[in-house]
Amino acid sequence: MSRIGKIPVKVPAGVKIYFDNSTITVEGPKGRLAQTYHDVINFESKGGEVVVTRVNDEKQTKAFHGLYRNLLNNMVIGVSTGFTRVLIINGVGYRAEVQGKLLVMNLGFSNEVYVGIPEGIALKVEANGRLEISGIDKHQVGEFASQIRKLRVPEPYKGKGIRYEDEHIRRKVGKSGVK
Repeated sequence: MSRIGKIPVKVPAGVKIYFDNSTITVEGPKGRLAQTYHDVINFESKGGEVVVTRVNDEKQTKAFHGLYRNLLNNMVIGVSTGFTRVLIINGVGYRAEVQGKLLVMNLGFSNEVYVGIPEGIALKVEANGRLEISGIDKHQVGEFASQIRKLRVPEPYKGKGIRYEDEHIRRKVGKSGVK
């Protein structure tokens, strides 16, 4: 039995889960998410939780068992509380602002960088260079945060760039007074 797959998914109040022809749909106060799944995985609703089981013990089926359990868990968390990723913009003159459906950033390039905000993502920019990305789909939030970080990866000498809030940048000493 998969160590992850055998853990039942707890369903909080206000969240509804539907299973239709290899598609699982989760509805909650924040929205609605859907995911297709293979027929080698079965979902059973028991009281306030969902149990994930598999049909056979093949290697691929075992992998799907843990995968679909975690995907279901992420969907339940997403529609009930949501996901948030925080980026820190560090550097002289580096800043970001939201203009409609665009994120406009000054990152030390000769021109401003424009990034389209995908549907289902909410951005909040604070004055101290803190950019908060939130949404109900964990994959979408993480992917968008990664794309923004790639625009200006933090450098090791002064730490300028865009980094995750919980990320630690190893700093280098740089040149020492050579004459």
